[in-house]
Amino acid sequence: MKAVINNSLHRYIDIGIPNAAPVIFIHGFPFSHRMWSFPGGQTEALSSTHRVVAYDVRGHGESEVGTGHYSIEFFVDDLIGLMDHLQIRTAVLCGLSMGGYIALRAAERHPERLSGLVLCDTKSEADTNEARVKRAASIRNVQINGMKAYAAEYVKGVFAPESFERRADAVKMIQSIVERTAPLSIFGTLMALGARTDTTAALQHIACPTLILVGEKDLLTPPAAAQAMKDRIPNARLHVVPQAAHMSNLENPEVFNGHLKEFLASLK
Repeated sequence: MKAVINNSLHRYIDIGIPNAAPVIFIHGFPFSHRMWSFPGGQTEALSSTHRVVAYDVRGHGESEVGTGHYSIEFFVDDLIGLMDHLQIRTAVLCGLSMGGYIALRAAERHPERLSGLVLCDTKSEADTNEARVKRAASIRNVQINGMKAYAAEYVKGVFAPESFERRADAVKMIQSIVERTAPLSIFGTLMALGARTDTTAALQHIACPTLILVGEKDLLTPPAAAQAMKDRIPNARLHVVPQAAHMSNLENPEVFNGHLKEFLASLK
């Protein structure tokens, strides 16, 4: 399904039980809602118990690229706009990496819209200067070498080495999604990620139930970053997902889904 949200066309899925508690999945950069919607994945796992929504963030997947002038603030506006379009007053937000940044900022700006929060392989801190320089280098890399080379290199940084054999289907899917992402979206989103606000100070004010999941081998947003969020969010739960790096939901979906289901069941 597609809808115009804030003058931009967005692609989303809305499945499961219409009147059940809603869960909204927010993907990472530079992926699409498909990272949640694969055989044995999260949307499938919850469709018999919840209303499940997953969407393509502006510029990603099948959502409109537009001008490429993005910010996390715009992404939050789109999320809230989609909730309004779907007449969802409150929902559990589940975001991985960039999706976590969006969910954290939504929790800060619109706490009344969250019934729960799941933060996966993400962190609350803003980029360091070193990280911003790396994002600029990524833009130059795409300009010089193109998306295919960028995608091939990108997956090496987000999957654990053993996942290339054990979860080869997942690696192939993500690499394909990255390859198909418009360079303009890559540029705009990298700039938005580098300019995002630091939400650390707001963590202590998160009042909704919160689950934090992180791959044991995640080098981008390591378990230490997850622990730092747990220490600040009241009554947050933390689980480290074994045999997984930054793409914990794809690398070990059985363990990931188990923790997710247990958390959601506790909200009833």
